[in-house]
Amino acid sequence: MKQAIEYLESKAVFMAASNKLENCEKVLLGIPFDATTSFRPGTRLAPYRIREVSEGIEEYSIYQDRSLETLDFYDAGDIILPFGNVIECMNRIEHIGHYFLKQGKKLFSMGGEHLISWPLIKSYHQHYPELVVLQLDAHADLRDHYLGETLSHASVMRQAAELLGPRRVFQLGIRSCTGDELSYAQSHTRIYVDVLLEVLDQVKELIGSRPVYFTLDIDVLDPAFAPGTGTPEPGGFSSRQVLQLMHQIQDLNIVGFDLVEVSPPYDNSEITSILAAKILREALLAY
Repeated sequence: MKQAIEYLESKAVFMAASNKLENCEKVLLGIPFDATTSFRPGTRLAPYRIREVSEGIEEYSIYQDRSLETLDFYDAGDIILPFGNVIECMNRIEHIGHYFLKQGKKLFSMGGEHLISWPLIKSYHQHYPELVVLQLDAHADLRDHYLGETLSHASVMRQAAELLGPRRVFQLGIRSCTGDELSYAQSHTRIYVDVLLEVLDQVKELIGSRPVYFTLDIDVLDPAFAPGTGTPEPGGFSSRQVLQLMHQIQDLNIVGFDLVEVSPPYDNSEITSILAAKILREALLAY
């Protein structure tokens, strides 16, 4: 396989990012992939748009009294992906994940659809054998297959649960799934249906000091707060609630983060992309 650097390209830069990788522990990575999107496509456009609108928000976080201007983080650009070849895309994402993790970096990734989490979790699991996954999502994503495909954004957490083992995927905010998915979750994951903050103390106690891969699907928010997503699910949470949760888990051992399923073509007034930029700012400063 080629050197990882050959699979990266930069078209825009997130605000306040450094241009020197060696000085930075944290790396921002774009993954413009939406080959298995099942309803409204367009998430491949998210990394570029989120970087563009990041200029519209402050580097400083009033919640954390910290600024990106004092944080050394590197924007690695986007992974170049061969559209239509899902297997090669997964391999390439995993390869890039290993490339940065071997250097002791912490990845903050932007999708793209939720399937991008799968190769990243595989990379992280090799470096952190005790890894657990914390998922914020409207959907359980626990299907054995979807439309005949096992590699799908609808099955990504099923893949993660089977890789990590029983009860190592913590699913918060879920409000949409099949009966089979719920049955699987009750015996294989820790699922918290339609709740966020009220179960957080319990979740944190169960996770303890284990390394955490944190994946945030933007559709955990109600479409009123995040309309620009491929599979909007009414009855969700507010941006304030999600930000509060992010701040309340700062004491967990979060070793990796991704934000997925922002879809700019459906993003009225760029509401969702601006929220995504703010979420990434808070994640970069908090973890």
